[in-house]
Amino acid sequence: MKQPLIILTGPTAVGKTALSIELARALNGEIISADSMQVYRHMDIGSAKIMPEEMDGIPHHLIDVLEPWEEFNVTRFQAMAKEAMAGIYNRGHVPIVTGGTGFYIQALAYDIDFTENEDHSGIREELEQLAAERGEEHLHQMLAQIDPESARAIHANNVKRVIRAIEYYRLTGEKISEHNKREREKTSPYDLYYYVLTRDRAALYERIDRRVDVMMEQGLVDEVKRLKEMGCTRDMVAMQGLGYKEILDYLDGTISLGEAVYIIKRDTRHFAKRQLTWFKRERDVRFIAMDDGNAPWVKLQDGTGQPEDDQQKILTYICNDYFGGRNKHGIE
Repeated sequence: MKQPLIILTGPTAVGKTALSIELARALNGEIISADSMQVYRHMDIGSAKIMPEEMDGIPHHLIDVLEPWEEFNVTRFQAMAKEAMAGIYNRGHVPIVTGGTGFYIQALAYDIDFTENEDHSGIREELEQLAAERGEEHLHQMLAQIDPESARAIHANNVKRVIRAIEYYRLTGEKISEHNKREREKTSPYDLYYYVLTRDRAALYERIDRRVDVMMEQGLVDEVKRLKEMGCTRDMVAMQGLGYKEILDYLDGTISLGEAVYIIKRDTRHFAKRQLTWFKRERDVRFIAMDDGNAPWVKLQDGTGQPEDDQQKILTYICNDYFGGRNKHGIE
C-alpha cells in the first residue's frame, strides 16, 4: 500500500509558506523543505527562510541543517528527505514537501536514480582541470558533441552538471539525457498529491519586487558581510544563490547597490518564469491559481476549473482532494 506524499510548490514569492502551515495543521502533517538555499545556516534573509516563530509549532525538516561551505545537491536532498519521511510516517503523520526547487521535487516524487552521480574522482578531476584551463564554454561544447539534448538543457555556467553529464557518458557509453528520460517516465512510488500554486504574472512580479525590498530593509547586505567574515567565497555553491552573488558584487565594488537590487529583482522574475515552465512539464500536477487578494481558482490539467474566493477554500479543496483520494483507495 502506497504511503501518501503531498507536494505544495510553485514559483518564488507565490505564497507557499503560509498555505503549507495551514495545510500541515489540517492534515496532521510535517513539512519538508525542497529549497536549495534554506538548508543552509546563517542564510536567512536572502533565502526568505521561514523563522521558528513563523512555523507555528509545525515540525519542519531540511532547514538550517548545513553550513554554507557544505555541498548540497539533488542526491543529498533526496537521501535527507527520504530519511525525514521515514520518521514522519513512523509518527503517523503526513509529509508535505514545499519549496520551489523543481528538480529536487521530481527526484523525490518519482524516486529518480542518481547512481550516475557517484564520485568517480579521476574523470571528474580531469574535467574540472579542463574547465579551469580552457573555460566553461569549451566543456559545454564537449557535451554538445556527445549529448546535444543535455547541452541544450544545461547552461554552460552550470559546470557541475556539465561535468556529470560528460562523466556519465564516459563511464556508461549512454547519454545522460536518455537515462534521465527513462527515469522521468517512472510512476511515483507514493500516493502522490502534487499541487502547483500560481498567480497572475504581474501580481507575482510585484510580490517578488516587494520581497526583495523587504530583504534589503531586513539587512541582506549585513548578512552577506557576515558570511564573508565567516570565510564564505563566491565559488561556494551556497553563495551562488540569488541575492547573495549580487550583494557580493556590490561589496567587491563592481556594481552599485542600486544595480545589485535591480539585478536581484530582474533575475528573480526570470527564475520564477523558469520555475513555472518546469512545473508545466511535470505529470500528475494540479495548478492552483491565486490572484493577489488571495482569491484563487483551481485549474486541473485537463483545463477545467472551479472558482474559489479565499485561501481557506484552497485549503478546503486540497483537503477534500486528499481525503477523497485516500478513501477511493480504501485508505484511512
